[in-house]
Amino acid sequence: MRQALKLHPDSRCIAVSHIDVDVARPRAGNLVLSYCVTGEMTGLHVPPATAPTRTDALWQHTCFEAFIRASSGAAYYEFNFAPSTQWAAYRFSGYREGMAVADEVPAPDIAVHSTAENYTLHAALDLDRLPFLPDDAAWRLGLSAVIEETSGDKSYWALAHPPGKADFHHSDCFAHELPAA
Repeated sequence: MRQALKLHPDSRCIAVSHIDVDVARPRAGNLVLSYCVTGEMTGLHVPPATAPTRTDALWQHTCFEAFIRASSGAAYYEFNFAPSTQWAAYRFSGYREGMAVADEVPAPDIAVHSTAENYTLHAALDLDRLPFLPDDAAWRLGLSAVIEETSGDKSYWALAHPPGKADFHHSDCFAHELPAA
């Protein structure tokens, strides 16, 4: 199912016209996300692909993110995917509370593809060992992106934005529900 990300009202982005995310839950405990960026790719700061290692602070540059929680719970996971294929996974007990590295998350399969007008990052996640995401429950997703242009300007994109500054952890951002597998 394709979801469109919206530019935060306080952001501006010259290089990108829109970002869509294809979401699939092909089997229980599995999630596949494809972030599709359309615009003038020469205007984006996109680091080259490297070894797909776990790395912190990816959100400081171009980064694609997914926040996932069970529909009935407050605990959630944050996943960061960089164009370099580096990634990160964190768990939270509640809104910005109890942050810890989610060591129980195996490395996602990440693939990137770029043309002059499109950039795609594809991430496949194996989530069947995560205690806060039962396979038999519906999941709420917050999908987002931080886009850094070659000028150094950053813009913030999400399914939905709460009032005020960009805050991808806010419950308003968990705007897409996936039914139970």
